[in-house]
Amino acid sequence: GHRRKNWKVRKFVLREDPAYLHYYDPAGGEDPLGAIHLRGCVVTAVEDMPDSKKYDVENNLFEIITASEVHYYLQAASSTERTEWIKAIQAVARTGK
Repeated sequence: GHRRKNWKVRKFVLREDPAYLHYYDPAGGEDPLGAIHLRGCVVTAVEDMPDSKKYDVENNLFEIITASEVHYYLQAASSTERTEWIKAIQAVARTGK
């Protein structure tokens, strides 16, 4: 929701070769709606999102900053899931192609 300023549920698939996080419409569809290139990215847990008062934002947020400095804010279903995503994305950012 970082570009449209709203939140949408997406299905994410993490790939190591090439190092991308592809996202899909959870209702179906074989083709991804988009992708985040992860090589050299920074991913961190965040407590607040800029302008978060305008949106229905709960906890479990994390941010991916790509090598080209594009910021993506994502929300996991739980704090455990957020930690798992962050660790997985960090690993792919270091070792993925």
